[in-house]
Amino acid sequence: MPERRPGETAITLPPDFDAGLHFIGRVRTPWNRREECPKNGRGTDAVCRLEVATLYAPALQNIEGASHLIVLYWMDRAARDLVLQQPRHADGSRGTFSLRSPARPNPIALSVVELVARDGASLSVRGLDCLDGTPLLDIKPYYASTDSWPEATVDRAGTARDA
Repeated sequence: MPERRPGETAITLPPDFDAGLHFIGRVRTPWNRREECPKNGRGTDAVCRLEVATLYAPALQNIEGASHLIVLYWMDRAARDLVLQQPRHADGSRGTFSLRSPARPNPIALSVVELVARDGASLSVRGLDCLDGTPLLDIKPYYASTDSWPEATVDRAGTARDA
């Protein structure tokens, strides 16, 4: 059983899954342990690689037209049973859905990355925060006109709105 921090609560997960996924490739980063990963993709200048499987390589056509991409990946080594977590920076527990932690029922992560270069079915990108070998779920172009919400806020204490 994984080690839990004070303030964390785990649940028993349902026995069956609702959906299936196809990993489209793997993410290559310099990090092999969670402690080595940056807290988020903006916290590093490391150039990482998205290795897209040959089957899906044709889907990269015209990708060079995007300066930035949305990358969805599967945090396959994260806990999936936490509903309350104790972040290192916080003095109390937080609900999983109020955090960007990889520990969640469906460990899907999202990063907006800068596309540095393309070499065949491999994309060099800047802005990732995951372990080497992480399964790749999807790649989408980032549109500043529709994906950016400059007025968005997050109240870390969760007190801005009634629960």
